[in-house]
Amino acid sequence: MANKIIVIVLDSVGIGASPDAHKFGDEGSNTLVNTAKAVGGLNIPNLESFGIGKIDDIMGVSKDVDEKAFYGKMAETSAAKDTTSGHWEIMGVITDKPFPTYPNGFPDEVIEQFTKSTGLSILGNKTASGTEIIQELGAEHIKTGCPIVYTSADSVFQIAACEDVIPVESLYEMCERAREILKGEHNVGRVIARPFIVETGIYTRTERRRDFSVPPPEDTLLDRTVRSGYEVVGVGKIGDIFAHRGLTREIHATNNHEGILNTIECIKENFKGIVFTNLIDFDMKYGHRNDPEGYAGALESFDHSLPVLVDALSAGDILIITADHGCDPTTPGTDHSREYVPLLVFGKQLNKPRSLGIRKSFADVGATISEALLKLKCDNGKSFFQELISG
Repeated sequence: MANKIIVIVLDSVGIGASPDAHKFGDEGSNTLVNTAKAVGGLNIPNLESFGIGKIDDIMGVSKDVDEKAFYGKMAETSAAKDTTSGHWEIMGVITDKPFPTYPNGFPDEVIEQFTKSTGLSILGNKTASGTEIIQELGAEHIKTGCPIVYTSADSVFQIAACEDVIPVESLYEMCERAREILKGEHNVGRVIARPFIVETGIYTRTERRRDFSVPPPEDTLLDRTVRSGYEVVGVGKIGDIFAHRGLTREIHATNNHEGILNTIECIKENFKGIVFTNLIDFDMKYGHRNDPEGYAGALESFDHSLPVLVDALSAGDILIITADHGCDPTTPGTDHSREYVPLLVFGKQLNKPRSLGIRKSFADVGATISEALLKLKCDNGKSFFQELISG
């Protein structure tokens, strides 16, 4: 049995269009490969040593290494390409029905309920880039005090507000009211608080974003792990994604650096269970903003921290690095992309590393953790635990 299993989700770090990418309009997307090409190659020697270059042809990353980690890639089974479905599937819950989306904005009945609940009119109500809509409507928002409501190609109801106009705690309360309204046919995957500030006429989103996700429709591996008496620590926005279920502790982080430091501290603690970390900067700061240079910088920064993460592991720990979807910063759109995600698995007592191949579902991770930690088989996913420990 494993001692502690650490799952780090590099939010949106996809590695090539999935076989069904055409159904989502994402043919040709490849977040890692295209980002590397856009910047003339990535400098990620530690991920290279883990074998990430053997998953796909990544400029600047060698395939000719004696890999230190098991490597492969996974396709998503769920009928979606968002944060919620991706993380749920990693922990064993597959979403058969996609969450509703609103390419023409939200219907009148939703907006009327929201404005009645908050006592405020709204601005926007359309599909938009989050960074662009606050530039467009920021001045009117500050003048009127009306929150900016918008969506994207994903199933999200986003509320943006200047922190000096609507305090962050009040914005969170608005999101909670929206979450109560958005049920049944309008059961969006996430309501997202998007606070921003204004300085010299420039509107900038702050790091106090918060997600209010719909609860998982059934127990996840996290729930079962807690019931079995183990610790489950969520780092970053994990608590938000799972509606604060299946966790014994939540540690919020405002950026990748904080998330990595918090994860290292958790690894050093003496307990058995799961540390589940989401590193959001790849997606939020660079993928959605079509910034391949920033994306590459975030990848290289994470790579720099990888030896410290590895050094913190005890003999019985297992480190799993993966992602939840793609968000190719080189494509014209700003939305998530239907992609394979990388799978890297490291442990000091594991067998000689080799390829784990192409996995049919993200749920293979949850099935593996369940076998390693709980000695239980999952309904979804195929465990690769025996491949990690046997010849």
